[in-house]
Parts: sequence; C-alpha cells; structure tokens
Amino acid sequence: MLKKKDGAEIIWYHAANSKKKLKEALQSDVHMLEADVLLRGSGNEEPIMAHPPESDSDITLQEWLNDVSSTNKGIKLDFKSLEAVQPSMQILEAVKTNIKQPIWINADILPGPGGNAKAVDAKEFLQTVALFFPDVTLSLGWTTGWHPDKINKGYTWEMVREMETICKVLSQPVTFPVRAALVRQSLPQLHWLLQTSDRYSLTIWAGKDDDYPVADLLYIRDNSDKTKIYYDVFDPQNSDLKQAIEQAQKTTE
Repeated sequence: MLKKKDGAEIIWYHAANSKKKLKEALQSDVHMLEADVLLRGSGNEEPIMAHPPESDSDITLQEWLNDVSSTNKGIKLDFKSLEAVQPSMQILEAVKTNIKQPIWINADILPGPGGNAKAVDAKEFLQTVALFFPDVTLSLGWTTGWHPDKINKGYTWEMVREMETICKVLSQPVTFPVRAALVRQSLPQLHWLLQTSDRYSLTIWAGKDDDYPVADLLYIRDNSDKTKIYYDVFDPQNSDLKQAIEQAQKTTE
C-alpha cells in the first residue's frame, strides 16, 4: 500500500516480457508492471510480449494477463506498432471483468527530440483504444534518442503544443512519458503542458545507458505537483532519488 499521494512512491518493473521476468515482477513489491506488445509474425498472429528487435517470446499477451489479473499490480502495455493494438484490445476486453487494477496503454505517437523510430499513428491508435476502453489511462509519448557524446536537445514548444492539440479533445487521464536525460532542458515546455489540464501527468523514464544527474529529477519534483510526476528509472538514479526524498522529508519533520 502507498503511504502517501506521491508519484515517487510508485515502484516500477520495466520490460516484464518473459515468463521469468514476469514471475520475478509478481513476486516483488513493485506497483506497476510495464511490458511491450508485438504481433508474433505477421497478419493475424497473436500478440506476444517482446520489445524490438526481439520478434518472439515465451509468453503471449493472453498468458501475461491471466497471470497479472489475479494480482493488485498495475498494468502498462507499450505498443510500438499499430498492428498489435486492436487484437490486444480484444484480448484485454475479454478479461477486463477480472482486472481491478489500473491499466495504462502506451504508444509514442509523435516524433520527439533525437527520435528515429517511427511514431505510431495517433488518430488510429486513439480511435482503436477508445473503441474498447474509452476510460483507460493513456500514456502518450514522443520518439526520442539520446547520445552521450552530443548535445541532446529537449522537447520543443512545437512538440508539446502538438501533443496538447491531440489530447485536449480527449476525456480520459493522460500521462506523458518523457525521457529523464531530456527533462532539465525542457522544463518550461513540460510545465506548460502539465498546466493545460488536470487530467495530465508525467512519467519520467530512462534508457538503460542514459547518463543524467539525479538533481534533474529532484528539480522537476520540487517545481511540480508531486502527485503528477512518476519515475520509471534505473539505478543508481532511482536509489539516489529515493534517498534524497527521504532525507528531505526528515529535515522537514
């Protein structure tokens, strides 16, 4: 159980895309399970849990949901292609009466800073999800890249305004996944985006090899509504963030 309304309290498990990883996640104290959905093969092949460049898995979406639905752990399904969305929503719809926990549906629907991957078509993605789950929490992001030997530009005004144009006509909660290494240089834009609706939040995530100071995470936390910022990042930054928050809380008690 969460002690307080604070996005930093939520513990994430990233890429639970195999039977082994899912078992590990389910036996842990995490609150949210993130996993990636692809179609095995092409055409009408079944949705499986895998992240590109992987194209196969030892667990299908159906099996994954069967295992997770009996727990209290939240679900975040990440889609890299439009083809997997409708068959996955059909599977999810068939078991949704058994699912009591939060469900987030994620896709990168716009090109973002340094992003080379193809974005998922926003209109088709949103229409397909809404057809099955009009009230689900949407996690809508930008394709991004990060390079250790280059100056990495952040999310531009054009990028956040385009996202806001898409999301302002929606009625459900929306969280925007933003890359931790690009947050500090994008604070005015991200603050503006958050303030355009009380339905919005940020989920700060990190690539496994991304290099950035934990001070960047603390800065946005100190200048935002703590209930609107989630942190799906790796160690050492994750542990350092938790430690810094604990120390700050002790000094204010």
